[in-house]
Amino acid sequence: MSNGLKNIRTNKHPYVFIAPAVIILAVFSIVPIIVAFLISFTDLDLAGLANWSNVHFVGLENYSALISDELFHKSIYNTFFYVIIGVPLVIVFSLGIALLLNYGTSKLFTVFRGVYYMPSITNIIAVAVIWGFLYNTEYGLFNYLLSLLDVEKIPWLGEPTIAKLSLIVLAVWKGIGINMIIFLAALQGIPKSYYEAAEMDGANRWQVLWNVTIPLLRYATFFVTVTTLIGWLQFFEEPFVMTNGGPLDGTISMALFIYQRGFQFSEFGYAAAGSFILFVFIIIITLVQFKIRKSDTEY
Repeated sequence: MSNGLKNIRTNKHPYVFIAPAVIILAVFSIVPIIVAFLISFTDLDLAGLANWSNVHFVGLENYSALISDELFHKSIYNTFFYVIIGVPLVIVFSLGIALLLNYGTSKLFTVFRGVYYMPSITNIIAVAVIWGFLYNTEYGLFNYLLSLLDVEKIPWLGEPTIAKLSLIVLAVWKGIGINMIIFLAALQGIPKSYYEAAEMDGANRWQVLWNVTIPLLRYATFFVTVTTLIGWLQFFEEPFVMTNGGPLDGTISMALFIYQRGFQFSEFGYAAAGSFILFVFIIIITLVQFKIRKSDTEY
């Protein structure tokens, strides 16, 4: 018996505790990724699900078809459009609100924590109904307010670029809450001795913010950036419930493209190929973030 197996048998308690998490990770993450990868090399569809003899190996055909699929190209463009604009907005607004709430000491600020966090736990269908009324071209609140300023009606969900920006506004509003909580927890974990030392050195509030608070939030900022970026690369709920990818496929994301191909057109092999390309994008971008991350500094 090798030393590794002997150590596991004699010190098995840690492995028993992590076993449930490892099993769940394997069943719901690792195995589906492997299955999707294998399916991406086949022409699996509804007929194939009914009878596996109808499934044929097609090699890289699905991937080559995706390379020439203009709709897939548009979904990639839209996804990065969402990411480039939405991710910085979420981080900036989450951090700004967390800083404001952290400086407040009255009970009113505690209420505002709940107010800002509530959208992130609200059902997306309920959110879509409310925002659908707000974005309504004829009777929506936004266009009504603009009419008071003699501004013409804006087709919030009727023009591709404006529709993308409208979905970003909705997603930013919905995604601020949980990231705000993370930043707020990190802010409250900063030792007061740093602020006392900065005050003794005569630093004003802006100097404290840029030279003490922001650097000490580097771990929280990195975590929020990585998780937010991954979430926006899988942007799905907002275009699905608000526009279904329209108008003129102007809001379709990679995740929505994969869903439509897989569950509306039953092209499971084609959808699996698209999902694996999205998976590769996420892995590469995440690794790049780790690579360009600044070296840790002890404070």
